Amino acid sequence: MQPPRGRGAPTNHVPSRFGLAAREEDGDWADARADIDGAMPRLQTTVTIEHPRSILSFNASPDIPFDRSINAYRGCEHGCVYCYARPTHAWQDLSPGLDFETKLFAKPDAARLLRATLAKPGYRPAPIAMGTNTDPYQPIEARFAITRSVLEVCLETGHPVTITTKSDRVLRDLDLLGELARARLVAVAISVTSLDADLSRKLEPRAAAPAKRLTALEALVRAGVPAHVSVAPVIPAITDCFIEDILEQAAQRGVRSANWIMLRLPHEVAPLMREWLDVHYPDRAAKVMAIVQSVRGGRDNDPSFHTRMKPQGVWADLIRSRFRLAMKRFGMGGSKFDLDCGQFRRPEMDGQMRLL
Repeated sequence: MQPPRGRGAPTNHVPSRFGLAAREEDGDWADARADIDGAMPRLQTTVTIEHPRSILSFNASPDIPFDRSINAYRGCEHGCVYCYARPTHAWQDLSPGLDFETKLFAKPDAARLLRATLAKPGYRPAPIAMGTNTDPYQPIEARFAITRSVLEVCLETGHPVTITTKSDRVLRDLDLLGELARARLVAVAISVTSLDADLSRKLEPRAAAPAKRLTALEALVRAGVPAHVSVAPVIPAITDCFIEDILEQAAQRGVRSANWIMLRLPHEVAPLMREWLDVHYPDRAAKVMAIVQSVRGGRDNDPSFHTRMKPQGVWADLIRSRFRLAMKRFGMGGSKFDLDCGQFRRPEMDGQMRLL
């Protein structure tokens, strides 16, 4: 069984917590495949417009370094098979498998909703994180430009923002990012999982190639934008061999900040990852999952606060040591960015000026 061309998840057949009915192939679909030289037809991406009542999400998690975020899109066309956000599609009665990367939702009202939130008298600024759930620069951003509109509001109001992406499309907003950077209002992290383009096409089929991500990091550095390389996720026995090389390549391009995150497999992601391993790496599938379980207390995933982002055991300690030594060798440090919250000014709403 091979995934449809250009997609990450092999199927939609994912056990769901919510009793989601399996998406079975019908006879017409099977007949159509036979008419295309036996090849699987390309799945088309669809986008549904969503009109939420708010756009800024707040959290009190002790495991992540931000308390608010914006997700301009639901689902992600990049198709990263390991994406921990996949289970959120089950909330829409859609599969965390192929549906997650083909049936997307866009929120074009994001900038207007953000401006309304920032205008509230009780609002207090802190960095807004973008790209924490789905990628703000996935391919449909070229059509909707929602991320750009959010950055425009941040620049207008002097509000700090951080971005995490796997796309060099971030450079399309280099004009805004440069202005935000000069005011100490932005930092950008680009995730690089491997340096093998063929592996990346299997693992994250519609994300930018590794070389393009490194080039984007270099362009950000040259533009004065605080740039960070995230080696995430580290997949044992698949991508961990690239840790030192990724850090070296990033350091050569002027990046001085880095972190790593071990593979996490919440809910429906675990069976998807097992299926992907059986398709692409049947020779080591059992080994990969055995290591994953060894760093997660014997389970596919540890969902507990305080431990879910801190893998334990021999393998975790080994990767942690390798990362620390490589960072020291290449003159790199941690991921702390000193963004300025003191420039924030509430936006004007509906053309009305403030009385005071």
